[in-house]
Amino acid sequence: MIELAALDMAGTTIDDYGMVYTALQQAVEETGAPVAPASLQLWMGADKVSAITALMELGGQEPAPDRVAAAFGRFRTILDDGYRAKPPVALPGVPEAIATLRARGIKVALTTGFDDGVARPLLDMLGWSVGPGAECTVDALVTTSDVAAGRPAPYMIHRAMERTGVVSVAAVLAAGDTAVDVQAGRNAGAVSVGVLTGKLTRELLAGLPCDHVLDSVADIPGLAETQR
Repeated sequence: MIELAALDMAGTTIDDYGMVYTALQQAVEETGAPVAPASLQLWMGADKVSAITALMELGGQEPAPDRVAAAFGRFRTILDDGYRAKPPVALPGVPEAIATLRARGIKVALTTGFDDGVARPLLDMLGWSVGPGAECTVDALVTTSDVAAGRPAPYMIHRAMERTGVVSVAAVLAAGDTAVDVQAGRNAGAVSVGVLTGKLTRELLAGLPCDHVLDSVADIPGLAETQR
C-alpha cells in the first residue's frame, strides 16, 4: 500500500509556464555556452548548480566555480523576475488530488531541483503550506538544500520518507515530469511515475525507467488505489 507520494514541483504539481527552462537556458547562454534543447531537457529536474555546470561544459565553457556561482545568481534573478511577471499556478486537479491522498492517510511530500531560496517563496506565491496538520497543503518539502546531491540521486525521496515517518521504499510513489525525476524514483526503490504535464511525450517517458506514465498528478489517487 502506498504510504507516501513524493511529487516534483515545477512541471509536475505547479505550472510555471516553462519559466525554469527559460531561466536556466538564458543563464547558461549568458556565459557563452550554447544550450541545445536535448541537453536542456536532460538536465531539467536536477539541482540547478549541477545543471549549469554540465550545460556550460557541454557548450564548451569552463565551469569555474566563480562562473557557475555567477550563472546561478543570474538563474535566480531571471526566474524571480519571470515569476513576478507571471505567477505560477497549481496544475489542474493537483490540489484536489493532494487533498484526496492526504484524506486517505497517504503522506504527500514535494521534492524539487530548487534550493530553499527558490522553493519556499514559490510555495508562498501559491499559498501552499507545509506541515502535518490537515490545514496544511502538504506534509513535507525537500529541496536541494537538504541533501548532499540532487536528482537522479535518491536522497530527496529518502529524506521525504524520513520527514514523514515512512520506512519502506516499496510504500513510496515518486512522480515527476523529467528524465531525472523518474530515474530518482527508480534509484530510490519507489514506484516511479512519469507525468505528461512537462515537456516529455508519452513515448519518451515510456522509454525511461518508470513504472507508470500518467497524464497528470491528478490521476495519482486512482493509481494509488491499485497499489493496495
